[in-house]
Amino acid sequence: MDTNFSDDFLIKGKFSIKKTSTKYEGKLTKEEGTELLIHEKEKLRELQEKLYADGSKSLLVVLQAMDAAGKDSLIEHVFGGVNPQGCNVTSFKTPSSKEYSHDFLWRHYLALPQKGMIGIFNRSHYENVLVCKVHPEYNLSEKTWRTVNDFDNRFWENRYESIRNFEKHLSQNGTTIVKIFLNVSKEEQKKRLLDRIDEQEKNWKFSMGDLPERALFEKYMECYEEAINETSKDYAPWYVLPADNKWFARVAAIQIIIDTLEKMDLRLPHLSDEDKLSLGEAKKQLENEK
Repeated sequence: MDTNFSDDFLIKGKFSIKKTSTKYEGKLTKEEGTELLIHEKEKLRELQEKLYADGSKSLLVVLQAMDAAGKDSLIEHVFGGVNPQGCNVTSFKTPSSKEYSHDFLWRHYLALPQKGMIGIFNRSHYENVLVCKVHPEYNLSEKTWRTVNDFDNRFWENRYESIRNFEKHLSQNGTTIVKIFLNVSKEEQKKRLLDRIDEQEKNWKFSMGDLPERALFEKYMECYEEAINETSKDYAPWYVLPADNKWFARVAAIQIIIDTLEKMDLRLPHLSDEDKLSLGEAKKQLENEK
């Protein structure tokens, strides 16, 4: 099964969300995709171990999507096979009072992966140009913004510039960034929210707060389109995946991550002649044990 989607969903030019399909329309079947995912998970595990052994670089995976788009299940199915010692997931909720007392990127710096690690942001610094743009009243909770009277275009341009600078700085200092937007349709979101209500084992996933946000779906799509166009760069590219088919989004995501790791030129530590001699001595000692 020779299929790779790593470049198919890369944003290379002007991105239009209305012209981008939320459904997978290719020839790969769900059964083939399930089999492919199993194979790719083994490859990802091997690359993650190599990243850990190399110890000089890190990978940051940014996941953004509307509610019920499948972020949590994608993390579970894509990263479920990697060594948990080499992978951290951070889910960003509403900032705390302490976080609000710093600049908007502060808490995201604290969660960055160290060298040799994969870091996954389940929602991210992009909430500051998404939910904060849809709900500008939230911004007034940040102490440093209380003197701001008008969140005009210049304000958001500064935000995008801060994000670009942040990501470029990370890239220049050994962190490779891959950003994935799960593009789910409003119709599919409705179906999944109803499933959370109708299926008792999923009730805990439903929040009444999902409905007011759903009413702002089109506004969020406008914000996503602008954010992606403003920040998809060679050093921090965006991939927009059709997410109405969860199984396909998982396959495409894992292949994007694998392709990114393979391009990082990871190397296993090189043993010196002295280290090799020490290994030989250790082997003899172990073999001679009674």
